[in-house]
Amino acid sequence: MPRSGAAVAAAGTAAGTGAGEPSSPVQKVWKPELYKIQLEAPTPKPLLCQRIQRNADPQDAIEESARRLYGKEYHGIMGHAEAEQLLLGGGDHTQESNYLIRRSPTADGYFTLSLLYNGKVKHFKLYHKPGCGHYLSEEVKRFDTIYDMVADGLINFHMQLHASPIIQQINQQTKNCYQQSPYMTLNKRKLRALSSELKRKTEEVAKEKDEKPKPLDQLQQQQQQQQQSESAQPQATQAGLRIRKSLALDADPMPLIYEKVHNFKVHTFKGLNWCEFCANFLWGFTAQGVKCEACGFVAHSKCSELVPPKCVPDLKRIRGVFGTDLTTMVQLDVRHQIPFVVRRCVEEVEARGMLQEGIYRVSGFADEIEALKLALDRDGEKTDMTEAAYGNVNVIAGTLKLYLRLLPVPLITFQAYPSFMNAGRQSNQVEQMQLMSEAVRHLPPAHYSCLQYMLEHLKRVASHYAVNKMNEHNLATVFAPTLIATPQHMTNLTEEIFMLSSLIQHCETIFA
Repeated sequence: MPRSGAAVAAAGTAAGTGAGEPSSPVQKVWKPELYKIQLEAPTPKPLLCQRIQRNADPQDAIEESARRLYGKEYHGIMGHAEAEQLLLGGGDHTQESNYLIRRSPTADGYFTLSLLYNGKVKHFKLYHKPGCGHYLSEEVKRFDTIYDMVADGLINFHMQLHASPIIQQINQQTKNCYQQSPYMTLNKRKLRALSSELKRKTEEVAKEKDEKPKPLDQLQQQQQQQQQSESAQPQATQAGLRIRKSLALDADPMPLIYEKVHNFKVHTFKGLNWCEFCANFLWGFTAQGVKCEACGFVAHSKCSELVPPKCVPDLKRIRGVFGTDLTTMVQLDVRHQIPFVVRRCVEEVEARGMLQEGIYRVSGFADEIEALKLALDRDGEKTDMTEAAYGNVNVIAGTLKLYLRLLPVPLITFQAYPSFMNAGRQSNQVEQMQLMSEAVRHLPPAHYSCLQYMLEHLKRVASHYAVNKMNEHNLATVFAPTLIATPQHMTNLTEEIFMLSSLIQHCETIFA
């Protein structure tokens, strides 16, 4: 049974040796369904004006300003019926997601965005304010370009059409979901450490108050108050915090009942982000959710209403890298194409784990993996991963698997998965290698580089099969659930394992 959370592999029985340590799957934290639905959303197609704007007065300052602001997708003065005829064409669905900008004959102070989605034309009042960007009537979102606005709108329409059951589940959540949230799963050990520090400081403050000399009448009054509240729990208040001892010290990662309200603000996230309460994707391109300015908690606006008042500002400085999107992570450190967690773990395994029997198959102790995860989140590149600090190399290997398993988008992405599987099914090896070479080029740059790095490492591990008993197939069996974006609830990974085994075996040819 796991000793420290579902996100870590099961602990064994023989400390430090690796013997008796069963391998158990690291549970995935993030839910990919909304992300995959966003990937399927249509992209904007501006319908450029091909006509002479016969209704436009060359001296009309409004028209001249609109042409400069909106470019060729501006069609001048046009009624909604004519706009619909243009966008719908002959009813051909290849016109889907076309849009144009026009000026309604009756418009006063605004333009109109006309957009085709799901066979229907929608019309929106469109505004622009210098320095603020483009926006719709009474809409909080601001966009630098019309293209970005339409792209965000198409995603929202697509979500409403195809993701309503998931969104309904999000809206029906309760506060009880907090204990099983990604926030708690990923930060349990950190919260315990911060709670211990908070408890120590609280006790020091209380001790200082008790040690101060008090007048006799004040002491007598204090004794009476203590007798009256003998059954009440001790409580302290500090700078907006409410702190008292918890009755469930073992179960709660915060041994003190700690209360501080989160400071959630609407936020535009760069890269890909997931809600730390419900584990679902934050869809769209602008104002996708909210973020606590004090501790960094990320959530859908609706989910933030259920987050208990347990803001821990100190958590912001040790947020770390586990559970962060790979592309976002690589962009934070432009010096390296490979995340430091992957690079450091691989270097350590190659230095002292290549001859370890069952390397990557045998799991390290859960508590030690969680401790190393915390150290990497806190200390980054400077983390001590030497044999003196972590004598069991299976802990290093297990931490690497944990990092890869917690990626919101796996190394072999949801978009590229069909291409890889199609390549793996080819019986002709030459054709298989050719299709795999094409498949890897469907990956984002960060995923391409990291997958190549990992496959070359695993091939070097497999070259010591005579000693470590881990050939390409055995390694593929261990890593298939971690590296591949397998469909939800899939249990038979025979084809995925065969495909990954081929990738490991022929990685030099495939990435040449």
